[in-house]
Amino acid sequence: MQDRGELAFDLAIVGGGSAGFAAAIKGVELGARVALVEGGTLGGTCVNVGCVPSKTLLRAAEARHRRTHHGFAGIPATDGRPDWGTVRAKKDELVAELRQAKYWDVLRSYEGITLFEQRATLASGRSLQLADGRSLTASKIVITTGASAWAPPIPRLAEAGYLDNASAMALEQLPQSMIVIGASAVGLELGQMFARLGVQITVLEALLRVVPAEDPSIGQALADFLATEGIEIHTGVRVEQIGRSANGYTMAYSDSHDQRTARAEQLLVATGRRANTRSLGLEGAGITLGKKGEIAVNEFLQTANPDVYAAGDVIGDPMFVNVAAYGGMLAAENALVGNVRGYDLTALPKVTFTDPAVASVGLAESEARERGIEPLVTQLPLEHVPRARAARDTRGFVKLVADAATRRIVGAHILAAEAGEMITEPALAIKYGLTIEDLVSTFHPYLTLSEGVKLAAQTFTKDVAKLSCCAA
Repeated sequence: MQDRGELAFDLAIVGGGSAGFAAAIKGVELGARVALVEGGTLGGTCVNVGCVPSKTLLRAAEARHRRTHHGFAGIPATDGRPDWGTVRAKKDELVAELRQAKYWDVLRSYEGITLFEQRATLASGRSLQLADGRSLTASKIVITTGASAWAPPIPRLAEAGYLDNASAMALEQLPQSMIVIGASAVGLELGQMFARLGVQITVLEALLRVVPAEDPSIGQALADFLATEGIEIHTGVRVEQIGRSANGYTMAYSDSHDQRTARAEQLLVATGRRANTRSLGLEGAGITLGKKGEIAVNEFLQTANPDVYAAGDVIGDPMFVNVAAYGGMLAAENALVGNVRGYDLTALPKVTFTDPAVASVGLAESEARERGIEPLVTQLPLEHVPRARAARDTRGFVKLVADAATRRIVGAHILAAEAGEMITEPALAIKYGLTIEDLVSTFHPYLTLSEGVKLAAQTFTKDVAKLSCCAA
């Protein structure tokens, strides 16, 4: 609902992305009059420049890749240069459709939400100064301003200019070559996507392996698979300097061996995101920031100012849209009814949408030991999963970590074509304390990749190579 000139509310929310919408909806459900303030594009990162556009482009690139790269004899392989303009236009259409359906249309269905399409700063813990000069007061305020792409202080990077995830997906035409700085989720997802569309990709990562936050076995295996697609990956590097000319970018970097040079037509920097906290007046409202500029909150998502809460990417990692929505809802609830529920990210699954994809939840083996847990670990190659054999795609594995004392599942790490579709079962197992035997005794549909979770659990005690199909 649009601004009706009524400037006193029960709850004011600064930021109109996933966290902000979840907070606004929860506020209305609790009977509050809600103000939603957004000075940019409604919908935030995910629908506009994050999950939605990137994942549809990834599928488009995969469709082209599969034309010439599949394991089925007798199926002809044909190639052709992609029509990037059409692919990009279809991506933009999807973004516009979902922004309309999931944000504008949703907003109109809640009479208790008033939208202010302008920027705002905190005047105090209970008031906002709108860009048009008006003041807005509320009993409680929730900050959900999200985060933006961040670039490291590399010499001459700012002068040279570069692409971030949003501008890379909006390129007018495909380049011949691209350097990607950063080998975590965004860098690898977009790097592989462009590679499959015919762009020569070079990936540079400062840490010693790709997807460095994942289990070490995942990083090495994924790097090997990406290399088979022609993606050049260098880890443990330090970028010394960047230059740009009419011919593109020249980058000087060093690794443990020597000095190297990389050249490419375009440069994508995918080195993480930082909270959008500048120019909000937070310090004046007594709100504390963390080392990376994120808003510091307690277990109830309450800031140092008791009348102000925060949720979503603006409070730092993990920056996932489902976490943002959960946090926004929780922050609004705690703000309006008292601090009754804590922010709990136990058994939070993570997914990197490369091909094969990476999905993980819970503890790695080393993390279990750090917490005093003696781990039982098993790793099942996908060649033992019938679905993977039938699909002619046995890249990857399922790795499970259990507590030796209780036999409860405490971690899962999956590298597979549809790893993201497989990780929910281990997440539920961790959340509800299920054991190895619980997974083994649960029916799993045959010829699905999810059966790999059961087979992996069986390998704690059996050699699955010696079992018939579906053997218990």
